[in-house]
Amino acid sequence: MAGDLPEVVKKEETGGLKVKITGKTHVKPGKKLDRKECQLVTFDLPYLAFYYNQKLLLYGDNGGEVRFPEMVEKLKDGLETVLEPFHQLAGRLGKDKDGVFRVEYDDDVEGVEVAEAVADDVCIADLVAEEGTATLKELIPYNGILNLEGLQRPLMAVQLTKLKDGVAMGCAFNHAVLDGTATWHFMSSWAEICRGAQDISVAPFLERTKARNTRVKLDITLPPEPAAANGDSKEAAAAAPPLREKVFKFTEAAIDKIKSKVNSTNPPSDGSNPFSTFQSLSVHIWRHVTQARNLKPEDITVFTVFADCRKRVDPPMPESYFGNLIQAIFTGTAAGLLLMNPPEFGAGVIQKAIVSHNAAAIDQRNKEWESAPKIFQFKDAGMNCVAVGSSPRFKVYDVDFGWGKPESVRSGCNNRFDGMMYLYQGKDGGRSIDVEISLEEEAMARLEKDKEFLMEN
Repeated sequence: MAGDLPEVVKKEETGGLKVKITGKTHVKPGKKLDRKECQLVTFDLPYLAFYYNQKLLLYGDNGGEVRFPEMVEKLKDGLETVLEPFHQLAGRLGKDKDGVFRVEYDDDVEGVEVAEAVADDVCIADLVAEEGTATLKELIPYNGILNLEGLQRPLMAVQLTKLKDGVAMGCAFNHAVLDGTATWHFMSSWAEICRGAQDISVAPFLERTKARNTRVKLDITLPPEPAAANGDSKEAAAAAPPLREKVFKFTEAAIDKIKSKVNSTNPPSDGSNPFSTFQSLSVHIWRHVTQARNLKPEDITVFTVFADCRKRVDPPMPESYFGNLIQAIFTGTAAGLLLMNPPEFGAGVIQKAIVSHNAAAIDQRNKEWESAPKIFQFKDAGMNCVAVGSSPRFKVYDVDFGWGKPESVRSGCNNRFDGMMYLYQGKDGGRSIDVEISLEEEAMARLEKDKEFLMEN
């Protein structure tokens, strides 16, 4: 581990949190592993121009029973152990002699960056109540950092911030190396070790080329000002309408009511399956966001979902596949058709797109991309879009490092644009779902007053 850096104070000019960085170290696997290389495949490469994927978990200190220094040491010790099977996260991006991107690890690499910080005047309740991400930004590392920068910096960074009554755990993961399923597999494995397990219960499946083995040479370099592409420059801020984020919490009863309404005319005449919870909630959000945007009837609106393809590819890959095995599924319709028809119309549009994205469609998409590689920006999701990341299937509230379940789980400010939403398992468990969404300010103001959307009538 590297030595501590001098204390640094991070503070937003607009009066954000006062967070003092007290030191930084690096953690790498506890055992010698020698050199290891893993080619990035077609499922990984499009995300090089996205930003690091950020997650924030807030934990209470059980009334002062758990001390911050003990938390930090337990987390670092557990990280050393769990990085042995998940060694790719301790590596860097590199290229082979043919210019093909890969993850490179050797025993001399720095490893995962771990920062320690203090925000003694901040309570967990204040952060749980926070709707936007500007305040939370100070608790999560690698804001505005492109995945391509993994050529020069760690592929994972953690910031552990001591709060008045707990700890904020901000994590940044290089999205060119892993998707949400792999992220939460890693987090749950890390927690498992910290709770005292001698080994993780499910080892990561590291053979990416089993899913796709096409070697794609990419000639891609960092833009001159990568931060500007994420809206951090004054010019970008002036050009783009301001966004607001908000978390809408749908109870189990509300979810059941939404699903029942969308399926009220089922069984459908065309023989399709009943609409799932995901499809039902998605069309509920899509319709009400479209309404809140005041689109014209002829305006096209796009629905995008980053779908897990582990069980869709042929042959299927295990749930423990470590890497990206997702593809964006796009569908759309005119705003007038979406709103004038009953909810099952939009749900049918979504269902048809998801069901048709089978192994053949995935293979065709890969072949098209490989023949003419295009590096997408994080906001290339379609016009007037609603785009879904994360999944309520991820057991984010089960990530217990030994001092209880998190009080809240959020995404950071990276990879946000108008219409981007993250779905999380609700803290209450069961079928409850939290919807974290970014919209232009005027549309958000209308959405949060929409009682039908909020299920208040």
